[in-house]
This record gives sequence, structure tokens and C-alpha cells, in this order.
Amino acid sequence: MSIHDNLQTLKQNIENACKRAKRDPSDITIIGVTKYVSIERTIELLDAGIVDVGENRTDEMLRKYEAIGDRARWHFIGTLQSRKVKDIIGKVSMIHSLERLSVAKQINKRSDETIPCFVQVNVSGEESKHGLHPDEVHEFIDQLKAYEKVKVVGLMTMAPHTDDENVIRGVFRKLRLLRDEIRSKNLPHAPCEYLSMGMSNDYEIAIEEGATHIRIGSVLVG
Repeated sequence: MSIHDNLQTLKQNIENACKRAKRDPSDITIIGVTKYVSIERTIELLDAGIVDVGENRTDEMLRKYEAIGDRARWHFIGTLQSRKVKDIIGKVSMIHSLERLSVAKQINKRSDETIPCFVQVNVSGEESKHGLHPDEVHEFIDQLKAYEKVKVVGLMTMAPHTDDENVIRGVFRKLRLLRDEIRSKNLPHAPCEYLSMGMSNDYEIAIEEGATHIRIGSVLVG
């Protein structure tokens, strides 16, 4: 299937999920995750109209950035090491995986402008997943106030790989409630409006639970 065809199916599914949740499909940002695909396939994604592109490794993002540049809006969605921050600053439009103050410190030191960041939360508690424990998030966001180049625009999580829809839904719902708590504080450095959650296997549930940014790989780019 071409990316164009995949995208039509994806958009229809998004529309259906929005209908069920009484939401507007225009509130959903599709991030095409290109971590396993070629530069050519990434360009095909851009040609199909998806400009938000997600990469989870710095070297792979830089390789694609070299070829594509600012034609894409780059989202860094993987674990970010402090020492690699300098490589992507000035190229990346959003970071979805902020979980350590050492990374915030590097963003502050290296960036000339404010970087929109999602704080990554390990809602499911799985050891294989990165992110803060939900109980640590409020304090972490309070500490981020010291870094004026970091703007917390939302929270990010990954649900467990399971067929149990209730488990997946529960994870997404917990993230939304945590986002609501932070948003209600009206912190200038952390408006926390958005939710980056939902991937190829669970994006419809994520949308029903309030996702604003969905990270879609296999069902879009193969």
C-alpha cells in the first residue's frame, strides 16, 4: 500500500474515533514515525502531506535532516542523552521524551529559543519503559521552572503491548488526569495542554481518551 492510501485509512479511523469521543479531528496531530524507513520513504510521507516526522535516535534523525532539512517538522520521540542534545538543538521542533533535569540543563545551555517539550511518564510501570513515575511529575515540572528555554507543552506515555483494551485505556486516562492537574496550576513555563500518546496499535483508544499527538509508524509508512 502507498503511504497516500495508508493515510486515507488512518484519517478515516481518526475521524471515527473523534466522532465517538465528540472531538474535532483537526485537534489531532499525526506524527509519522520514520525510525525504520529510508529517506526516500520519508520524502514520500512529506509528499502525502504529513510534515510532522518523529525519530527516536539522534544519529538517524541527523542523517535524515541532512537530506530533508526543514521541509519536515522534526519531533524527537526517543530517549535523549544529555550529550546528544547539542546535536539536535536548532533542528528539532518538539521533544517528546523529557525525563531528566540533565537534559533540561543542556537544552537551556544550547538553545537560542524556547523548545516545546513533553514530559515522559511511565504510567504503566513497566521496567522496559522510560519515563517518570506519575508521583514524580509535579515536582519535576516545578524544578523545570529554572530552565527558561524549556516549555512543558504536555505529557507523553506509551501503553503496554496488550490486547486488553481496558488496561490500555486506563493508562491513557491516567495520563490525561495528570495533565489536567498540571494544566489547572496555570504555570507559565508549563501550560501542559497536549497529550502525546497512541501508536499504530492503539491510537484510536488514545484519541478517545484525549490524545492530541499520535505517533504513527507501521500503519502509515510500513
